[in-house]
Amino acid sequence: MYFLHSECVQDKTLEEMKDRSCCQGDFLLWNYKLNLTTDPKFESVAREVCKSTIAEIKECADEPVGKGFLVSCLVDHRGNITEYQCHQYITKMTAIIFSDYRLICGFMDDCKADINLLKCGSIRPGEKDAHSQGEVVACLEKGLVKEAEETDPRVQVSDQCKKAILRVAELSSDDFHLDRHLYFACRDDRERFCENTQAGEGRVYKCLFNHKFEESMSEKCRDALTTRQKLIAQDYKVSYSLAKSCKSDLKKYRCNVENLPRSREARLSYLLMCLESAVHRGRQVSSECQGEMLDYRRMLMEDFSLSPEIILSCRGEIEHHCSGLHRKGRTLHCLMKVVRGEKGNVGLNCQQALQTLIQETDPGADYRIDRALNEACESVIQTACKHIRSGDPMILSCLMEHLYTEKMVEDCEHRLLELQYFISRDWKLDTVLYRKCQGDASRLELMPPGAVFSCLYRHAYRTEEQGRRLSRECRAEVQRILHQRAMDVKLDPALQDKCMIDLGKWCSEKTETGQELECLQDHLDDLVSDCRDIVGNLTELESEDIQIEALLMRACEPIIQTFCHEVADNQIDSGDLMECLIQNKHQKEMNEKCAIGVTHFQLVQMKDFRFSYKFKMACKEDVLKLCPNIKKKVDVVICLSTTVRNDTLQDAKEHRVSLKCRKQLRVEELEMTEDIRLEPELYEACKSDIKNYCQNVPYGNAQIIECLKEIKKQLSTRCHQKVFKLQETEMMDPELDYTLMRVCKQMIKRFCPEADSKNMLQCLKQNKNSEVMDPKCKQMITKRQITQNTDYRLNPVLRKACKADIPKFCQNILNRAKDDTELEGQVISCLKLKYADQRLSPDCEDQIRVIIQESALDYRLDPQLQMHCSDEISSLCAEEAAAQEQTGQVEECLKVNLLKIKTEMCKKEVLNMLKESKADIFVDPVLHTACALDIKHHCAAIPPGRGRQMSCLMEALEDKRVRLQPECKKRLNDRIEMWSYAAKVAPAEGFSDLAMQVMTSPSKNYILSVITVGICVLFLIGLMCGRITKRVTRELKDR
Repeated sequence: MYFLHSECVQDKTLEEMKDRSCCQGDFLLWNYKLNLTTDPKFESVAREVCKSTIAEIKECADEPVGKGFLVSCLVDHRGNITEYQCHQYITKMTAIIFSDYRLICGFMDDCKADINLLKCGSIRPGEKDAHSQGEVVACLEKGLVKEAEETDPRVQVSDQCKKAILRVAELSSDDFHLDRHLYFACRDDRERFCENTQAGEGRVYKCLFNHKFEESMSEKCRDALTTRQKLIAQDYKVSYSLAKSCKSDLKKYRCNVENLPRSREARLSYLLMCLESAVHRGRQVSSECQGEMLDYRRMLMEDFSLSPEIILSCRGEIEHHCSGLHRKGRTLHCLMKVVRGEKGNVGLNCQQALQTLIQETDPGADYRIDRALNEACESVIQTACKHIRSGDPMILSCLMEHLYTEKMVEDCEHRLLELQYFISRDWKLDTVLYRKCQGDASRLELMPPGAVFSCLYRHAYRTEEQGRRLSRECRAEVQRILHQRAMDVKLDPALQDKCMIDLGKWCSEKTETGQELECLQDHLDDLVSDCRDIVGNLTELESEDIQIEALLMRACEPIIQTFCHEVADNQIDSGDLMECLIQNKHQKEMNEKCAIGVTHFQLVQMKDFRFSYKFKMACKEDVLKLCPNIKKKVDVVICLSTTVRNDTLQDAKEHRVSLKCRKQLRVEELEMTEDIRLEPELYEACKSDIKNYCQNVPYGNAQIIECLKEIKKQLSTRCHQKVFKLQETEMMDPELDYTLMRVCKQMIKRFCPEADSKNMLQCLKQNKNSEVMDPKCKQMITKRQITQNTDYRLNPVLRKACKADIPKFCQNILNRAKDDTELEGQVISCLKLKYADQRLSPDCEDQIRVIIQESALDYRLDPQLQMHCSDEISSLCAEEAAAQEQTGQVEECLKVNLLKIKTEMCKKEVLNMLKESKADIFVDPVLHTACALDIKHHCAAIPPGRGRQMSCLMEALEDKRVRLQPECKKRLNDRIEMWSYAAKVAPAEGFSDLAMQVMTSPSKNYILSVITVGICVLFLIGLMCGRITKRVTRELKDR
């Protein structure tokens, strides 16, 4: 009856007690309850009811009689009481004791001074309402947590009182009725949110904690719950369920070592980190304990105010950037955003406090711990990561893989990057990484947690020759994470730290995804040393494993699936995937983003030969030996190419450049021809010309280079020289002519499948007039022929065949020539004349015959004719010049209109053509076509060259017994008239020229006969004159 009466009063609110229906006065009730706890009768009842329990609990058996200590001791140990009657008795006594702090044994003695100091209320019986006594404990609790949140607290709670407060909180942890302040503050909220939650074992507390940030939760209850949570943060035993569930695990893993200060080992953060460490190491922690840990880790992430270090270190940042965002973890994420540099600057202490909190809560192990992230990413997880079990640490990895994809939403992206910023700074926070690489990391040198991952990824890409490598599963995990984090420089702590200044200086406007790293790579030579080294190392890794460039991989997914799926499926990339993308960069399936990304990486590679993994691995020894101290890739390529060329020209027995290097060098040379920007010297020399003449021409497919070639005469001197050198190189090795190889790719397969790369153009020229030749390829071959005929140096075959003839016959032209400038066909014109005079060496003659034959079909292949007769062609032969297919019409037109030509230089060129045609009918395509049948019938046995077949036709023309085809006869008569006119207009310049005219004349036999008869007549006359002279002389002597 006494217990029922007191319980009635205790559970009434202040308003309910105004009518005083249950009792007559607060003072009488309090004295009555005090007597209950100290009266020997009640103590003797306790000894009787709890006899066996007291025997088991030594501390209680030793308590003195009559001072109320026994009941208090049994209350302290009520969790260990198994006797039913004893448990019921002590439970009722507990309710009475906790109704007023003065009834708790020793509490008044420990906290008397602190109550006065903190002005927490009266300690004299009857001064206040009975229910205000719960406020005193609440006041002390608030003072305790406030002290922890201040750097220099004005009022400090004594150590004895601190222990007493935490002990009271601990004893009331199983039943929320015992926390009188919280009970009265949350009675309505309990009915609203936790109506069906049974009291006991801290269940009501946990239910209320879970609803703390609900909109309908009352502020007074929320405040009381927050205070309770802060006490739990200071001493985990204030949480009944946590202390009970994790008791054995704490003991097992020595998380409550006796020699440590209680203030440290009792902290919730210490417990969480100790047990998390055990879980990370693969130790077994009970599922009940892990469930409790999850709840309290989520609690810490949800409310920053539960972490005194955050309040102490981040107060200014919260006020300036994150005020009004208290609920559901928003403040923490706001601070994370500030730390990432997106909303201002943050102090080092605040950053460290945040890092520590992330370590304590370990959201990397279970994304659900981070409520802000969980809510923001719920839709993404349901669509993109639904195949992964809820709470699995791979959920975070899945979210990272879908970063910047269509499935990602903006809020999730921000929350994810904010969390990953901190996870990336401590490798242990990535649960999967830690589990798979723990053994490998233990073998590496000791270093800060933030530097371990950098060390791991350097070892992940080591070759066996370079030393110990990571285990397979660790290597795969490191690569996976590297692929994900490379999208944001802020997820690479070393990069952000070393490159902070350069990012601000060069890349402040590059805010789009992935642009910052690209910007740093673009400005590699301008970066400070430390930043340059780390960007260089990362770029070197990218060259080996281009999948680190996750955004590029996504952009290139279609092209990879179509053309590169075999190399993409390889576990070890080794640069094959990027090589494949470069080779297929201009496929029609290629999209703009992928093409731009691949080109950018090619441009970055030019800065250092180490950035081309396959080239580096194939040629590193050759570079050290032959090209030491050379860093830029283009310079290394030139150095090695020059060495290879010299060894080839000198027929060296053994190449100085290794075979594997020569093969990869070839690949690099071919790749560089695709874009002028990949040849820095040429690009720099021609920048202004590109702007002036090729501004709207795309860079890819060597289109800029082709544009410069077509307007070569208009280029600046320096650019002109570089383009000439480029053409000279391409003509020596046509495979380096990107446009020719691209346009004629199918024709090369058809006509030149086995041709050597250096003879590719020669092969194409030989098949140029085939009926199945692709028109575009034919046009390109013609362009290259036009280029070759402008200067003998651009025709390696001619240059080699005529190396003795050129200085012998054309030295005066060579003397006037300048390096790197075309001779506009002068040397070839000189050799043509000597061909007509039949004075060239056989090899040279064969090459010049081919050139004459080709230029006779297309006037554009004769630079001198085109240069000197441009006006005449426009006025006299415009229709022929406009023909789509050139078959010698323009040359024939000029010959026919020879009398109309006024320009001396043009007339001379036409006369030279006529002179050349005397030497060989093959160089006169119109005449050869007209007389092809007659040559077959009448001159088949006569070998071509040196005018033999032409003489045969002329004899047939004079022979009345032979009937030539009308067209052939007409063309021959036209030629005779032209030659006759040519002889009048251009008489022999000397005896040798006259002799050659006679020897090449169709009437050579007749002329030679006449000359022979004349010589004989002169000889006879001379002989007769000599005898007469001798006789006269003798007669004179006789006289």
